[in-house]
Amino acid sequence: MQKFLVRLLTFCVLLAASLWITSLALEPTPFDGGVKPDTAPGGGALVQVYGADVVGLRGHFAIHTWVATRARGADEFRIYEVIGWRLRRGRPAVRISEGDPDRNWFGSPAVLLQEVRGAAAEPLIGRIEAAVASYPFPNEYRMWPGPNSNSFTEWIALEVPELGLDLPAKAIGQSWMRSEYPDIRPGGGT
Repeated sequence: MQKFLVRLLTFCVLLAASLWITSLALEPTPFDGGVKPDTAPGGGALVQVYGADVVGLRGHFAIHTWVATRARGADEFRIYEVIGWRLRRGRPAVRISEGDPDRNWFGSPAVLLQEVRGAAAEPLIGRIEAAVASYPFPNEYRMWPGPNSNSFTEWIALEVPELGLDLPAKAIGQSWMRSEYPDIRPGGGT
């Protein structure tokens, strides 16, 4: 019995260490070295993509992502994201709001994943709005394999390839869009 307990304890320690190392390897690399992004009102056009760990233990392995845009001279950011629990309240999963783009996600700090500024960002804003409007799953959400918040952000990345977005491995569901719908072409839908 003692040998069994030692083996079980060893297994548990190795499993915990493996999971911890895996979660560290999955951490997204912040855009621009993690420098605090420009979110001051009234500046130039800006497109930003953020991610933050999801709630609970899953946060070691998964993030929630969203896209924020600010038109040149605007005071507010427009934030685009998919939130699954909105469906239980009879609302679409796609949420468009205004506010602080680098806010915490249920206590997890936001990480800037991508940013496009100024003249390069201006034409992307309208294309992002069009991609959000054409998202094929506004009333569906499945944590695994998708469609979820990361599938939504990947849809925007496919529709607006000039954004140059490459979601991190921790963005579970990002590949669902391409694997489930292989006819989707970057920048041109199907």
